[in-house]
Amino acid sequence: MKFGVVVFPGSNCDQDCHWALGRVLGHEAEYVWYQEEDLTGLDCVILPGGFSYGDYLRPGALVRFSPVMEGVRRFAQGGGLVLGICNGFQILLEAGLLPGAMMRNKNLRFICQYVHVRVERSDTPFTCLLKKGEVLKIPIAHMEGNYFADEATLAQLKAHDQVVFRYSSPGGEVAEEYNPNGSLENIAGICNREGNVLGMMPHPERCCEAILGSEDGRMIFESIVAHLTGVGV
Repeated sequence: MKFGVVVFPGSNCDQDCHWALGRVLGHEAEYVWYQEEDLTGLDCVILPGGFSYGDYLRPGALVRFSPVMEGVRRFAQGGGLVLGICNGFQILLEAGLLPGAMMRNKNLRFICQYVHVRVERSDTPFTCLLKKGEVLKIPIAHMEGNYFADEATLAQLKAHDQVVFRYSSPGGEVAEEYNPNGSLENIAGICNREGNVLGMMPHPERCCEAILGSEDGRMIFESIVAHLTGVGV
């Protein structure tokens, strides 16, 4: 397995992803500079969190013009797996690889805390080792994590079963009181119609070791490996 972790000016979670994939999970991981376009040889591309281009204009707005994003677009169109985490999710939205947009958190404050998310689909490459309805404990750290889509887009998301994670209680109840940022219908992560591109605001790379308070994040990365190798699915 070979993962590519894209590095943009301002990224600050690229090393976290590289550590989780390489040192914790034992897979090959390499950094991909934002000016590269050739993603040949990679099994999965990770767009990490951080403040790419300083979040000028809005998060992800400038990154979509980076050379690497043309490579990411071709990679995804060819069926390659792409995971956007936090700022990576915002980038996927700005680049048009996923529908919808991000607004500022409902309390207009930066949020950094553990939350619970309920798995809405277990048939994607990113959740194939999980069960539908299972609850994961994963941290968030963002200012613009309030997912929004117009009625037509939301209807399409539902029609094609594209919501993969929702903010919930530890027991799996989805309600406004468990929504940390105001996201539409508690949405924490969505995929494209083909299921090979996933964007999520929570940080799975930050909870792959028990010392960090949770190991639930590693199940997302292990699901990717299981899907690609066919082992354990």
